[in-house]
Amino acid sequence: MNEWFFPKALVKGQIAHNVRVESQDGIITAVTTDTKPHRHTFNGIAVPGFANTHSHVFHRGLRGAGEGEDFWSWRTEMYRLANRLNPDSYYRLARAAFAEMVAAGYTSVGEFHYVHHRPDGTPYRDHAMELALVNAAIDAGIRITVLDTCYLHAGPGAPLDADQARFGDGSVEGWLERWHALRNALPDSPLATMGAALHSVRAVSPDEMATAVSELPERVPIHIHVSEQPRENAECLAAHGLTPTAVLARAGVLSDRTTVVHATHLSDEDIAMIAASNTVVSLCPTTEADLGDGIARIGDLQEAGVRMAIGTDEDVVTDPFAELRMLESTARLATGTRGVVGCEALWKIGTRNGVESLRPAAEPLPRQTSTPGPGSAGLATGDPADIVVVEPSSARLAGVDPTRWPLVATANDVTATIVAGEWNRRDATVGEDLRHVLDSLRGRDS
Repeated sequence: MNEWFFPKALVKGQIAHNVRVESQDGIITAVTTDTKPHRHTFNGIAVPGFANTHSHVFHRGLRGAGEGEDFWSWRTEMYRLANRLNPDSYYRLARAAFAEMVAAGYTSVGEFHYVHHRPDGTPYRDHAMELALVNAAIDAGIRITVLDTCYLHAGPGAPLDADQARFGDGSVEGWLERWHALRNALPDSPLATMGAALHSVRAVSPDEMATAVSELPERVPIHIHVSEQPRENAECLAAHGLTPTAVLARAGVLSDRTTVVHATHLSDEDIAMIAASNTVVSLCPTTEADLGDGIARIGDLQEAGVRMAIGTDEDVVTDPFAELRMLESTARLATGTRGVVGCEALWKIGTRNGVESLRPAAEPLPRQTSTPGPGSAGLATGDPADIVVVEPSSARLAGVDPTRWPLVATANDVTATIVAGEWNRRDATVGEDLRHVLDSLRGRDS
């Protein structure tokens, strides 16, 4: 059992004083307020760890790259970077990028992984790329849900391009076979969870989706890109006569264990289907802004009672507060009103909803019928023992109610991170490690 003492902590939606948190096997077993100081004391205010529900960790190599381009030209550059990766460089890049996430306050990551094979499509032995990711996460001290991705087509009915060859497994049956083998090969670590992803309606046909869902274990999380770009919607309508969300609904993909990513261009009917199925929507506001994707219908999703979560996607920045702040800010810009989501809901979006996306409950969740009420945010018994300490002494946070930090705080305010009940000590070499591996991938001297 581990015990931690915090002078202040977010508990039941409020800032509580003199808080002792006990954990066992990576789960919080007790939260006691108004208690006496303990030797394991952190200065600052403790809040739940943030969940990054959508990461392509190798995209970290594209940070700051490219202007005057659209999504599709950016994608071409991304493919070039993907084809420079091997298990060693993948591990080194992922290890440093995951450490950057931990320092920023992320305690869980959903890694949407599709760089499976050699550039020509030849498989590596023993799941080399996948285990590079998992070992990188374990070494960085972050929980990882490996969203191993089914990626079979370049577009509806089209074979993979040469730049996509290393993503594919030939058939949905081939992917399922590799998925089950990988699940058995994962290290025995409390930080590693097996999940699954269907890349998109471009890359997986409706019949293949239905087969994948039927052959995966019942409570394994399933993630999929949905309606990120108008072109994606247009191509899907042309091929299937349905929106991407409607395709997922017909294929049996939507459910409380499913997360749709981006969901930027949804119809009213799409939102109704997502809400009725209790599907999570993972929003990546800094990436969606960087790529010019558009602004998701955040207010409408909120009003419909849809569970939302956040992700870093291409890692434009690594900062959960930046994602939450932009989520609220873009909603205000789109609606002309303030407080569209609200701070109580933002805390839950950044933490609990993300955990549910990455590690669904053993039983289906009851349908959520309203937005989060008072007391839903904060450290609680039964939650993961994943805790972030925020130092409130900066000029940036001066005079700000800590419950409203999603609107003003940054990753720079995070001073300590506890994952699965263990204090993750800062890695001072992260920046230098990133420089070395990125210079190597780009063909430059460090």
